[in-house]
This record gives sequence, C-alpha cells and structure tokens, in this order.
Amino acid sequence: MTQTRIKLCGMTRAEDVRLAVELGVDYIGLIFAAESPRRLLLGQARMLRELVPEQIGVVALLMDNSASDVGKIIEQVQPDLLQFHGQEEDAFCADFARPFLKALPMAGLEGEDIEDRLARYPSAWGFVLDGHAAGQAGGSGQRFDWRRWPQQLGRPALLAGGLNADNVAVAVQTARPWGVDVSSGLESARGVKDAERVRSFVAAVRSVDR
Repeated sequence: MTQTRIKLCGMTRAEDVRLAVELGVDYIGLIFAAESPRRLLLGQARMLRELVPEQIGVVALLMDNSASDVGKIIEQVQPDLLQFHGQEEDAFCADFARPFLKALPMAGLEGEDIEDRLARYPSAWGFVLDGHAAGQAGGSGQRFDWRRWPQQLGRPALLAGGLNADNVAVAVQTARPWGVDVSSGLESARGVKDAERVRSFVAAVRSVDR
C-alpha cells in the first residue's frame, strides 16, 4: 500500500490535536504567520506541541517572520519541520538547521514556471503546492487544477488548497502527491476543526491508498 501522508494544519485547540493523534495523521501544522487568523502565541503552541507523540511530525508555518522570531519558535516549540510561505530565499530558510518545506503558490503558474520556482530552493526538504496566489498565506481554500501537478519533483511535496473530505480522494487519484495538507476545509469556524469532517477526510485518503 502506498501511503499518502496527511498533514492537518492550522490547529488551535487541544481536542483537535488529540483527534489527529488518535487518527494517526503524519503531520500537525501550527501557524505563526502574523496575518493568519489561526496564528498561535508561543505559549499556546507549546501546549499543543506537548500533546504530539514522537511518531507524528510538528510543522511550524511561517510567512516572512524575522530570523529572531523563527529562532524563538524553534527554541520554545521544537518543531520537526519549518514551512515557509512568504518571500524567504533559500539561504534564509536553510539557516536554521531544521529541514524545511517551501510553499509554492500555484495560482497563475504553469509547467516551466513551476519548475523554475522549485529550482530556487535546492536546500528544501520538500514543498507545499498550494492553490493561493503569491503573497497570500494559504488557508483560504483556493484550489488549483490538480492535473498540473509536476510528476518529477524528486522531493516530498504536499498538495494543498481547497481540499475537504468530499474531494480529497479525487485529488489524490489525480495528482498522486506524496502528501495532502488541509486546514480550512475541515473547519466549522476559523481554527476550529469539525471532528466528523476530520474523520471523513482521513478515511477518504486511506481508502484511496488501499
């Protein structure tokens, strides 16, 4: 069975993290981007991080945060991965001695443009290909055409943008991504995950894998 990795992002509540752990997702995303309605304070993030066992990765999502901010987040939250959504250059992202994901806004990009953007980040552990436009933080539920998914990435890449429990099976069947990344598509309110939607989403991905 080929396992599609599942990342639940924008987590703000202990009960949502506990459910994600119970369901055996692969990654939990905590947001520190200044403009995000799901942004966490360091104290909140530490509390949520303590609920996550070692076998599940914790991802800190950042967007043009200062180096000082990133350092404090690493020191106090100890994320396994960093995820950069802004205008950060490869050298900046690589400077924190943590593997990192670089988000690529797919709105308006086509084949060669996508490859060119990916090539700018040789140090990236992997990528998040999101449906939003450049300059946006993600989490807005915007989709892109999954048929445009690049097939020769050579590194892990998560499909994001507009995913929910109803369409994730088609998304995985179409793009065959290494993983999927979801936030707003499973919410009943901003930052509040709907337990039934979360369960259905995970079940849908696992069903396609089988």
